[in-house]
Amino acid sequence: MREMLGTVRPEVRLEPDGAGRAQLAVSFPSARTEKDVSRLAQEVFALPGRIAEARKRKLAIGLDEFQAINAFNGGSVEHALRAAVQHQRQVGYVFSGSEPALMERMLGKSRPFYKAGPVMRLQKIPEDRFAEFLDTRFRATGIKPVADFGSAIVELAGNLPYDVQRLAHEVWDDAKAAGRKTVNLDDLHSTLTRLLGEHDTLFEGLWQRLTLAQRAALRATVLQDGRELLSSETRARHRLTGASTVQASLAALVREDIVTKEGPRYVVVDSLLREWVARRTF
Repeated sequence: MREMLGTVRPEVRLEPDGAGRAQLAVSFPSARTEKDVSRLAQEVFALPGRIAEARKRKLAIGLDEFQAINAFNGGSVEHALRAAVQHQRQVGYVFSGSEPALMERMLGKSRPFYKAGPVMRLQKIPEDRFAEFLDTRFRATGIKPVADFGSAIVELAGNLPYDVQRLAHEVWDDAKAAGRKTVNLDDLHSTLTRLLGEHDTLFEGLWQRLTLAQRAALRATVLQDGRELLSSETRARHRLTGASTVQASLAALVREDIVTKEGPRYVVVDSLLREWVARRTF
């Protein structure tokens, strides 16, 4: 790999994963400036094509949470990846993400990946299968969960893959740090309370940036489970203004990726923010 990366020198090492197994870790400590990052991006994204050519075989590359690439180096990394992908005929790419609004925005006409390939919207993982997976993983690492523990995590995290994995990992981390061999609902809510405290400054800043109408619409979305937000009964219960104002506020929240629409419901994108708003309301 070092030879195929050209002038870029990676640092390769073995690190233990959560289960104590060895995993390969790669870092680039020499990339310090924006120019270094741009050069690094070009070399790294060219690597799959070089490997496919050297081994004379096709490769498939999957990049999860792909929308996060937008935050790197002012968008130059996104352009570098698109430039590399379009020349790699022996390499197939799958770009996936858990924030549909951001992913759709990245595929817009003004973005590098516009019409780069077919788009598929995946359905949510069945809750029972996700819950069973979590319970199995806890037991595999020597921590016994109480009955329906995985289901509680999935429900609390809104069955959003990133949020479910985040909450499960944080509960596991807390249990390991405390030397516990079992976890229960009290442990889950203790971890949730800690996470809410750690995110309080971030969420408070977001809240303050919203207009009063948007705050009211977000609060109603949480308390109404995102249903019938334009009805006169809901507006009266939550002291909302006219239906057109509520609709405009919801549209603004969708544009800011704070909520998304799933069928007839509006859903808060970040389950931690949803819990923060719910606790602030009461």
